[in-house]
Amino acid sequence: FKDLVVWQKARDLAVAVYRLTDGFPKSELYGLTSQMRRAAISISSNIAESYHRFHAKEKRQLLTVAFGSGSELESQLEVAKALFPNLDYQESEQLLGEVMKILNNFLRQ
Repeated sequence: FKDLVVWQKARDLAVAVYRLTDGFPKSELYGLTSQMRRAAISISSNIAESYHRFHAKEKRQLLTVAFGSGSELESQLEVAKALFPNLDYQESEQLLGEVMKILNNFLRQ
């Protein structure tokens, strides 16, 4: 799975989200910070797990979960932008867009 471009981008997204949320107030550690980090990690984790499944239905289900986690993260980024507008969201948003586009293409097949 480490050779998959979508997994590499999802990994980079998780790293970007961790860096971004380091700039959130400490009062958000158990709130938005935790939620965003878990959603970002879920994307790459489910992509990796899908790679090791043999049945197409299982692969598809795990990729669907990864896509759902991406949607959660997209919503959370919008909330974060409203709360903390002084941070740079560009890298996270760009990577999320790329990952979601690839996952969407997989799921449409």
